[in-house]
Formats: sequence, structure tokens, C-alpha cells
Amino acid sequence: MPRIEIYDTTLRDGSQGEGVNFSLQDKLQITKRLDALGFDFVEGGYPLSNPKDAEYFQAVRDLDLGHVRVAAFGMTRRRGVAAEDDTGMLALRDSQALVCTVVGKSWGLHVTEVLRAELDENLAMIADSVAFLVGEGREVIYDAEHFFDGWAADPDYALKSVSAAAAAGARTIVLCDTNGGRLPEEIAAGVEAASSELSVPLGIHCHNDSDVGVANSLAAIDQGVTHVQGTINGIGERCGNADLVSLVANLALKKNGFEVLSTGGVEHLAELSRFVYELANMNFRSGQPFVGSSAFAHKGGMHVHAVNRVAASYEHIPPDSVGNVRRVLVSELSGRSNIVAVTTRHRMQQDDDLMAKILGRVQELENEGYQFEAAEASFDLLVKKVAGTYRSLFERVHYRVNVETDAVEQDPATEATVKLKVQDSVKHVVAEGDGPVNALDTALRKALCDTFPGLRSMQLVDYKVRVINSTEGTAARVRVVIESRDADEVWRTVGVSENIIEASWLALVDSVEYKLFKDEDADDESSQLVDSANVRDDA
Repeated sequence: MPRIEIYDTTLRDGSQGEGVNFSLQDKLQITKRLDALGFDFVEGGYPLSNPKDAEYFQAVRDLDLGHVRVAAFGMTRRRGVAAEDDTGMLALRDSQALVCTVVGKSWGLHVTEVLRAELDENLAMIADSVAFLVGEGREVIYDAEHFFDGWAADPDYALKSVSAAAAAGARTIVLCDTNGGRLPEEIAAGVEAASSELSVPLGIHCHNDSDVGVANSLAAIDQGVTHVQGTINGIGERCGNADLVSLVANLALKKNGFEVLSTGGVEHLAELSRFVYELANMNFRSGQPFVGSSAFAHKGGMHVHAVNRVAASYEHIPPDSVGNVRRVLVSELSGRSNIVAVTTRHRMQQDDDLMAKILGRVQELENEGYQFEAAEASFDLLVKKVAGTYRSLFERVHYRVNVETDAVEQDPATEATVKLKVQDSVKHVVAEGDGPVNALDTALRKALCDTFPGLRSMQLVDYKVRVINSTEGTAARVRVVIESRDADEVWRTVGVSENIIEASWLALVDSVEYKLFKDEDADDESSQLVDSANVRDDA
């Protein structure tokens, strides 16, 4: 079974994406996670470019890595400078990385107009750089920058450039679609031409400017490439790089016969994707193939009905094969199948009248501006209310939010006062916050934590607000969606009102109540397990 080497360049090429910035600790954590899943190479950065990358190559030596090999990235020697005197070459050597990736020019336009060098001199720069590092005991991966544009403009010179690297001892020649403008058939033709010229293994590195980065990489693999480069989630400069998440999933699950990652590694792709998004401080891409939260989400009633009967009827792979889950969305487009699928987890009896009431209430509320497809926790509470199983754990007496500022240029001071009836007592608390929602959240939990200590493990992680009927101007109704989490789960709740503070309060209360009911259900299940164990012991 042939193995495709997976080379991750998230820490270098990915970090060039707009708004992406990894700390040194972030880079080390990503390296460890990639190693755990069985990635073959991780490109740590360019040790000459900045102190953080230089520090990475020192710190990574202390990691106990079992499989992944760390590569240092750099450019060919400068024009007119011997390789052994070139600062870039020396930085690669001194990084102590056993694998060095060197990028060089394959397109005459770049040689003459960007480097301002002669074509033959560029070939010498490539050969000298590779030979120097090989002589220093390094394995060299040569990235042929703009290979496909160079091959289209002057095939002979493009092939001479990669032949120079191969002859100097490069272990792999990587053909790069650096501008991301080529299509799969062009990639296939370029790889075929290089294969006929070279005897060393070939790799592929595609950018995604034409939205075919993954397709181009797969086309190259079909032509015999055994090494593929890309980034997690496709992050990178301009439109990004080929997404290794989709590439690995396609190779493992669609291209039968290829070996990738370690055993079980593919099943953690969704987790890896979200891990990198979190460290990069980026929002998840819900529609991302394979691992996005919408990748296996079903909204139309006909679709849900079919999936309940035969999952493959609307799912191209089982969601858990990449660590994802199926989601059934509830909205005004829902049919009875959606409601049945979602309420099954409540272990409710499938009563036709109850299902109709739930669907009717969903449609009423969505007409008022609610949306439950992105607020599954609020829907859970709605089901309890319609079914008559909901009970209020606390009652609002009143709340007040005060924002003060003065003529001096200072941040406004925000204070929230909340008065609640909790069981048989009244809680009246005041809390400050960074804004009205934060102050309300702090006051609400301050009033409840003594009675419900489990709330201390809950935190708000996202807050979104959207104007629903914008024609009303400042009096428009707004929808607030809040995302919360604890150690076990992430959930979302929704509130709607003409008043943004009230909409936020409604979403906050739903979030807290969902957490309380969730903890209560977990306690009940634990008690049942203990009771069952006791019965077995008695027997």
C-alpha cells in the first residue's frame, strides 16, 4: 500500500495568512498534535526571518516527537554569494533541523525580473544551495516555486531548474503552483513532464486562488506524486493553501489504497481543525468540507427523513470517520422527521400531537425572528416547555444595566444589578463588566453560583448580534446568539427583542438553564449507574 507523505506548512505558509499569528507556544502545541496524528513533516518556519522562528528550532528539540520530522524553510543562496557564506544557508544549517526545505525559482520571469539574475546563475544558485546542505548532513526537500507557470512559459528551463536540484542531491522535488492559478489538467501535464525527466520522488504544493487547491493536489497524486504539502484548514497567504484536512480525508476515504497518517489519525481531523482555529483565534468555518459543523447538518424535512432511513442517502461518508457528527437542524423548513430526530435524545415518546405542537411553536418563533438551527440549546429548552417537563430553577425579579462615562477620554464603566428568586430566597447582586452583556453575565452567575456551583465551570466564548428587520432603523428587532462551553460541551442559545440588552438577557438565561439541566441529567445518570452497580453487588 503506497504511502503519501503529508507535509504540513501551517506554521510557516499558513501563518502568512491575513490575521493569522501563532505564538511560540502555539507552534509547539501544533507540532505535538501533528505528531500524535502521524503527519510526516512539519515545516517550523524560516529561522532567519524572525526571532520567534529561531527560538522554535531551539525549543522543538526538547519535544518528545515520535513520528513527525521538523523541517526548516529557506531560500537558495543569494546572487553572487557562495553558499557557505550565505546567511540564509548558515541559518538553515544552524537551526539543527535534519530536514531543510529550500525554495528556488523555476520561472524565467522571476529569475530575470525579481532576482535580477542570469538564467544560468539561477541554476547554479539552486545546485549550490542543495549541495551545501546535503554536504552538511541534511536531507533537502526542494520547492520549485512557480513551477507550473514556468513550465507553461518555458518548459525546458523549468525542467532544467528541477534537474539541477535533483542532481545536487535533493531527496524530493516539490512542484509548486505558487500563484494558485492553474487547473487540474495543467497540474497533471506538468507533473507528467517532470516525472519523465527526474528519477527522485516528486511532491506537490498548491495554493487555492482558483479554489481548486485540493483538486490540483489530487490530480498530481494521480500522476504519481508521493509527497503533498498544505496547511490545516487551508489557511495561508491570499486565498490560502490546499487544505490538508480535505486532502487527507480524500486520500484515506476516497482514494483507495493510499496510506496516510497513523492508524486512527483520520478520525481526529475535526478535532485537529478546531484546535488550529482556536490557536489562530479564527472562527470555525461551518461549511468546511468533512469537518465543518454544517458538513453533516440536515435541515430539509425530506432530507432528514431519508437520512433516518439510510444515512448514505444524503451523506458521502459516515461523519465519525473524520471525527464529525450528524446534526439535524430545526427551523421553519423542518418536517416532522427533524423534530423526531432531535427529540429522540430527550427519550420522549413519539407522540404525533406533541411533535406537531413543537413544530408549530418553532414556526411561530421563527416568524418573530428566532432561529434554532444555530441555537440547539434553546431548542432543547423549548421542547421541555412544550412537552410540559420544564420547571423554572430561578425567576427574574428585575435587572438593571448602567453605563457611565464622562468628558474625559476613558472607557465607559458598566454595572449590572440583578434580582432573582432562587428556590426560597431572593438574591440581589451587583457586578461590573467590560460591557453590558459581560456585566449581566457576571451578575447572573454571581446570584446563582452559591446554589448551583457547577456554573463556575461555564464560560461564554462567543457573542453575535444581528438586526432582523433593518427597515425599522434603530427600533429594529435584533437576534442575539451566545456560544457557551464547559469542560465537556459547547452549546448555543438565542434571544430576540427590540432591545439588544433584553435579547442578550434571554440568550444568557437560556445558556445558564441549559447548563443546569445538563448537569442535573448527568447527576441522574451517575446515580442510576451507582444503583445498578449496587444491585449487582447485592445479587
